[in-house]
Amino acid sequence: MHRTYSMRATRAPTASQIQNPPPPPSTTKSGRFFGRGGLGHALRRNAAGHFGPDLAKKLSQLVKMEKNVMRSMETVAKERMEVAQQLSIWGEACDEDVSDVTDKLGVLLYEIGELEDQYVDRYDQYRVTMKSIRNIEASVQPSRDRKQKITDQIAQLKYKEPNSPRIVVLEQELVRAEAESLVAEAQLSNITREKIKAAYTYQFDALREHCEKVAIIAGYGKHLLELIDDTPVTPGETRAAYDGYEASKAIIQDCEDSLTNWVTQNAAVSAKLSTRARTLSQRRRNNIKARSEGHDLSGQDVPLNDRDSWLPAGQHKDEYEDEEEEEEEEDIDAPSHSMLDSETGLNGENRGRNQEPVIA
Repeated sequence: MHRTYSMRATRAPTASQIQNPPPPPSTTKSGRFFGRGGLGHALRRNAAGHFGPDLAKKLSQLVKMEKNVMRSMETVAKERMEVAQQLSIWGEACDEDVSDVTDKLGVLLYEIGELEDQYVDRYDQYRVTMKSIRNIEASVQPSRDRKQKITDQIAQLKYKEPNSPRIVVLEQELVRAEAESLVAEAQLSNITREKIKAAYTYQFDALREHCEKVAIIAGYGKHLLELIDDTPVTPGETRAAYDGYEASKAIIQDCEDSLTNWVTQNAAVSAKLSTRARTLSQRRRNNIKARSEGHDLSGQDVPLNDRDSWLPAGQHKDEYEDEEEEEEEEDIDAPSHSMLDSETGLNGENRGRNQEPVIA
């Protein structure tokens, strides 16, 4: 809180700040040449899309627009603090209950302004990370331009001088330029994916913390309003003496404790996916993981380490001989049935031969 149950200038770091140390102050908080909004915003937004490499123009414009957003948030934070102070000044001349409650409400509103100022610092982490993607895009543009230039030169020579020996030289340069371009494009693709996830993680984490803490302040602010006696009085009737000083102070203390002890794990709002969304998202993550890991073939050529299953060659021979002898004995004992001796042929057909009975 900025005020100790009226104004306070210093305070200890909160649990969230200890867990996730705050970033350095935003780069937009200094060096304002054009002041707030208006001309400065329009100039930055429009100028960003007209300068620099073609590949980086769109993202450069996004970065400049985000800078405008941050400066607008800085203005909101500063003016909210001024509003909080003015509310306390106005309420001082009112009745005791209104005076005390407006003073404490000023404390809460001033705290919201400070939270917005901290949010701007964390928001700048997102913007700076996106800016690094823009810088990579700008560095890739020369390799694209070089490849395109060599391609155009080859096409021009083939049209004007088909037998020029310089065509071979340029084609070799084109091969090298394409190789360099492939490396640069791969780096751009990898870094873009890495940085965009990091950038928006910064933004959403900061936004979540800011909104949760603002919701906490709003809840305690409504508790403060309950201390105001809004029962109508008749003309000439005096209200009962106000006895809520300790209560308002306790509410502010509870609010301060809640803000100080808040960490991400204690967030009240959680985003829960539906069964369908969760299944589809998990399928996508599994596909990404499978592609990154590839196929595991490490177990296909595992050597056999079980020595007990191996026998000497001589023992194998004895076993085979014993099995052959047993098979021969079975053949001798079993009656023989020949297809020629049967009444039917190979396909069960009757051959027309009737077995003559033996006359004794």
